[in-house]
Amino acid sequence: MDFFEAQARAKKRTSRLVWLFALAVVGTIAAGYFVAVFTVGTAQQYRPNRARSRSNSYYETAGSATTSLWQPKILAAVTLGTFAVVGLASLYKWHQYSGGGSSVAESVGAKKIDSNTTNLSERRLLNVVEEMAIASGTPIPEVYVLDNEPAINAFAAGLTTSDAAVCVTRGTMEKLTRDELQGVIAHEFSHILNGDMRLNLRLAAIIFGILVIGISGRGILSSVGRIRTSSRDSRGAAGAVAFAFGAGLAAMCIGYIGYFFGRLIQAAVSRQREFLADASAVQFTRNPTGITGALKKIGGYALGSSLQTSQATAIGHFFFAQGFRSAFGGLWATHPPLAERIRAIDPAFDGQMFEPPEVVDVAHESFVAAGLVPALPPKRGSRALAGHGTLPDPAETAEPTADPLGATVSAVAAIGTLTTEQLANAQLLLDATPAALRAATKTPTEAAVLLYGLLLDAAPAIRAHQRSLIASRAGGDALRRLDEFEPQLRQVRDAQKLPLVQLALPVLRTLPPTALAPFLDTLDELVHADGRVSPFEFALQKLLIRTLALGRAPGAAVVQIYSFNAVIDEISVVLSVLARATTRNPEQAADAFAAGATQLGLIEQRLSFLDESAADLATLDAALDELATASPAIKQRTLLAAAHVVSDNGQVLVTEFELLRAIAATLDCPMPPLVPAP
Repeated sequence: MDFFEAQARAKKRTSRLVWLFALAVVGTIAAGYFVAVFTVGTAQQYRPNRARSRSNSYYETAGSATTSLWQPKILAAVTLGTFAVVGLASLYKWHQYSGGGSSVAESVGAKKIDSNTTNLSERRLLNVVEEMAIASGTPIPEVYVLDNEPAINAFAAGLTTSDAAVCVTRGTMEKLTRDELQGVIAHEFSHILNGDMRLNLRLAAIIFGILVIGISGRGILSSVGRIRTSSRDSRGAAGAVAFAFGAGLAAMCIGYIGYFFGRLIQAAVSRQREFLADASAVQFTRNPTGITGALKKIGGYALGSSLQTSQATAIGHFFFAQGFRSAFGGLWATHPPLAERIRAIDPAFDGQMFEPPEVVDVAHESFVAAGLVPALPPKRGSRALAGHGTLPDPAETAEPTADPLGATVSAVAAIGTLTTEQLANAQLLLDATPAALRAATKTPTEAAVLLYGLLLDAAPAIRAHQRSLIASRAGGDALRRLDEFEPQLRQVRDAQKLPLVQLALPVLRTLPPTALAPFLDTLDELVHADGRVSPFEFALQKLLIRTLALGRAPGAAVVQIYSFNAVIDEISVVLSVLARATTRNPEQAADAFAAGATQLGLIEQRLSFLDESAADLATLDAALDELATASPAIKQRTLLAAAHVVSDNGQVLVTEFELLRAIAATLDCPMPPLVPAP
């Protein structure tokens, strides 16, 4: 699976989806128009005759009157009214979802899992999610659980990888083995990496917009019932009531007709994506029995994947498996049949599902009586990097990699993917990280101290200055905790530093602005304590600031630039900074820049190797913010060129590769850690 191709497919699917829903809206307008023409024509044929006595007919029939089917004014009114209702309702629902994955999870009653939980099932789930995130290079998603759902199901939601949330049911945690749980989470990570989450939210918002017309009609009918009760003696009022009843009935029918076809489109799109996500999960884990085992357990348990809450019906297409009974047979089914999904992975499947140890006859025994569900469920800005800084001599760093060009280009090609090797590498990185430091990433105060510790300089004088900064800005308790971390921090290798930052991101997102701003200011002071900025220091700051900013305002991630010509200067800055980060020799740096520029043939001759004063880290910061709004194709070619720059001198230091990863993360392209050569 190619990340950039997947993003392009998601964009193409979104465009196709817009056209399909546009047709549904046009059909709704057409139905509304003909109903309006008929209603107006009927009203004109039966006009009140007030000159007659009450004993004669109250209405005068104009039998000779004819009504033209072409009524431009009526068409304009119906069109504007439909667009206004659908558009405003969809925007309202989109605004609700714009808070990111966490807002979607909380809207269905999910509970966020505490990162310090001692519950073994929850701890295992967090470990699996962390491994997947580290392996894929994505920010670690928030993890939620639907506590009162004993069925097996899960979903991922969000607008970007920085605000994603993964939510599972209690049954998923308790009934699946670790391999099966890993298969389900890999399926959800496929949706995160394929751009399906944003598409799912658009689907839900547009469907709601079309449904509102039907809801409005139902509301009118409800109001008509109350009006008739209070004004039955007035024939004039009775006529108004009859008209309102007809209008309400028409609106409800028209709205639900549009909703019917909208749900058909939604279900068809969702079913196609589920097959792709299943295949991706197998590709990620290289363990087909994991996801097929989960699907077989869904088919074997009485509850299967059925959800009890009605709050999640609007996002039924988000889930791992069919969460609600499908109306109209399989037409509205958001997921393919379980047997089809299993056979797509295992053609030899004999149709035998999992046999649970205890059988519950849910056809004759309620879920509450069986003890499966509780009787009464509980109610429930972007910153710029300060200072210019200078890069240190690359020779001062260590841990070069073997086969640098192949490794870096492969890493760019692996953006948005998961492989068995990457998962194994992530597990090794996490297992080799001191337990005390991993535990520190689970609380905001200790996570902040940990990041301070990662920035401490080896030079005694600079280190002493940094410690005094920590004491004055964060307090004596932070300094004492830092001293406790000191032995473990000495064991941390370069390759483990950025994964530790990733592990700390979820709890740092919980910091209020009043605490986040001083924390980021302290980090900035520590970075610039020696008057220069290392690749790791830049990577840490940029990754942290970008991810936290998108996590708080995911709607800010937009694509505005589709031409390479619009970002020539920015690409020149990126390649120039990377070239100077790999060597202090100007000629070698120029050669490295040229190696990257050749990967951008269309603009190669217009790219310029910039002087150090014009390509410092502050300039890089601004350039990356601009490139973050570029199309996936521009990002892909830029990162490929950057990989050639970094590897041109025959070796890639871990710190240089982490700088490349930070650049990729800033462009919303999650790059996995470098897998060591065998």
